[in-house]
Amino acid sequence: MISFESDYIMGAHPKILEKLTETNMEPLSGYGTDKYCQSAIEKIKEACKCPNAQVHFLAGGTQTNSVVISNMLNAYQGVVAADTGHVSIHEAGAIEYTGHKVLTVPNHKGKIDGGELREYLHTFYSDDNREHMVFPGMVYISHPTEYGTLYSKCELESLDNVCKEYEIPLYMDGARLGYGLMSKETDVTLADVAHLCDVFYIGGTKMGALCGEAVVFTGNNAPKHFTTMVKQQGALLAKGRLLGVQFDTLFTDGLYEQIGAHGIEMAEKLKGVLRKMNMSFYLESPTNQQFVILDNEVMKKLAKEVSFSFWEKVDDGHTVVRFATSWSTTDEDIAKLESALKSVLDN
Repeated sequence: MISFESDYIMGAHPKILEKLTETNMEPLSGYGTDKYCQSAIEKIKEACKCPNAQVHFLAGGTQTNSVVISNMLNAYQGVVAADTGHVSIHEAGAIEYTGHKVLTVPNHKGKIDGGELREYLHTFYSDDNREHMVFPGMVYISHPTEYGTLYSKCELESLDNVCKEYEIPLYMDGARLGYGLMSKETDVTLADVAHLCDVFYIGGTKMGALCGEAVVFTGNNAPKHFTTMVKQQGALLAKGRLLGVQFDTLFTDGLYEQIGAHGIEMAEKLKGVLRKMNMSFYLESPTNQQFVILDNEVMKKLAKEVSFSFWEKVDDGHTVVRFATSWSTTDEDIAKLESALKSVLDN
């Protein structure tokens, strides 16, 4: 079975696994106080060109979103997100479980428009009944978005300006940030993200790590006693070394960028195959996630040879599916996919 189901179908990048094995018998202090966590923090701050950043390591994306959002909001506030945002639809109500509502706004290929965000906030504060409503206390975006699309630097600046105007933080979910930064169509750098967002996280799980996300508070603005609150929510890993070693490796000798670049290179080859087979793209994605519309019968036949992700129904006869590439995708995988597609379509 060939798998393009997601970008975390394999264990860990060999260099990360090698470093975990190499350091396995070192006695290290816990809870992120070990030397590898400290080294990783310094490397991340340097990569972000943000010397005053506060960096914390958590284990997974949903956990990270839940912990960060719930602890940056006041009890009466919710988080604004696109109606297609990950926290809106694919996190099983994790944000609402913490007592905070996800306030949705329309998406444009997965993105929030700065002008529409300003209008949304203006409308809220113009409502004389707002004391009986959930206050918008943060804006959540992901880059890449749920549809593999990217914000331009101009679009991020627009969102940043609106958030500053209304004095609420801009938070970026960077689960796949490395693929976004290495896209051939982006004008956004890691330093831009650190400059324009109040808080974001650098994804490890989908970028070659066994697990782990690095949360970056960019303006010395982490909630007071954040580590204590992370532990209170069951998210503080005793063996913090597991995360520190991985991120220290990811940010050594450009590995994070190499992984992102490889995923993008494989995605471009994947797109070439899909176009060659006359697949209908749901939208154009410049990152490692590719969305195509399949006839349901074709989809059922292909699923016997290739793993991919269901995304959404188009109509009774067609479905949007996702193919994802990663650090582990090979030219052989692409060739096998092409062969499988040809076999299914010819029959």
